[in-house]
Amino acid sequence: MSISWFLTNAFAALLLPPVSLLLLALAGAWLARRFRRVGYSIIALAALLLLGLSTSAGSRLLVEPLERRLLPVADPKDSRAQAIVVLGGGRRYFAPEDGQRHQPSEATLVRLRHAARLHRLTKLPVLVSGGAPDGHGESEAEVMARSLKEDFGVPVRWLESTSDNTAQNALHASLVLQKEGIARILLVTDALHMPRSERSFVQAGFEVVPAPTGFLSTRPLDAASFIPGAPALKSSHYALHEWIGLLWYRLRSKLA
Repeated sequence: MSISWFLTNAFAALLLPPVSLLLLALAGAWLARRFRRVGYSIIALAALLLLGLSTSAGSRLLVEPLERRLLPVADPKDSRAQAIVVLGGGRRYFAPEDGQRHQPSEATLVRLRHAARLHRLTKLPVLVSGGAPDGHGESEAEVMARSLKEDFGVPVRWLESTSDNTAQNALHASLVLQKEGIARILLVTDALHMPRSERSFVQAGFEVVPAPTGFLSTRPLDAASFIPGAPALKSSHYALHEWIGLLWYRLRSKLA
């Protein structure tokens, strides 16, 4: 297991819901011993934030500003791209129904489906990117390449299987593709993840044509959008992760 990956994820867990809101409530309970009104107000705030972020309406406030920056590729054949780059979005571990092989996660499958469609439209070669920072078996790139071949009938020309995060996706992909004279790419990842991904790949020297997929803010708001549930909290968690990631990348570039 990559130590840097573990520490980054452990620190991120402290900043993201539900852990951050639990810590906020605990801080309020501690303060309430001496400052009752302030402490109880903080506990109430934590509870309200948890409820709000657990609704589709609440999560949308975080999701939509990231997703509305981008539109799907209007005409991939006219993009002048030289390759398709697909970023990993997780694995399902040791699937018993598949001979204990790893499988792409639901998020990764959405990306692979979009990449397969782009490949059929453009006939461009495909690079898949993603390591195994948790140390469990095959890399995301290996799992993605197998799925593209077996499930979608799409060949993969390059595997980048050593990266632990988005910045490394970009850097390590550049080491592979720039040797091939490839500078302009169709970049496939979730719409939420695209702003941070595009920034990383541009910094690595690529001309990026964003090809986002997996939009989360397209469902119309209705009464059910205000009912709390785990899927909405997951979306809020994901969106906050991306906002914090963007902030960190910008801060790091200024300090460099």
